[in-house]
Amino acid sequence: KVLTGALASIDPNTPDGRLMLQVVGAMAEFERSLIKDRTRAGLDAARAQGRTGGRPAVMDADKLAAARARRAKGESVTAVAKVLGVSRATLYRALSDDV
Repeated sequence: KVLTGALASIDPNTPDGRLMLQVVGAMAEFERSLIKDRTRAGLDAARAQGRTGGRPAVMDADKLAAARARRAKGESVTAVAKVLGVSRATLYRALSDDV
């Protein structure tokens, strides 16, 4: 039952009230579908222009090369991560293909 707002006078126990709530629900679902389609179209357009979303990568090729060289010398993962300014988990993830 709707307690407040513009739809508070609608009683879902009557046929008229059920119809109204179903229509409102269908409109909300339709609007959500439109938003989803527009968002997807915007992401596709951005991707076509060469832009990508998400968080920027912390490990670039230079940092990865430095990490591999330091690990080859026997430095601990903790020490290498601290020097490069990344977390141990990030370093493990970047070096996972080396194992």
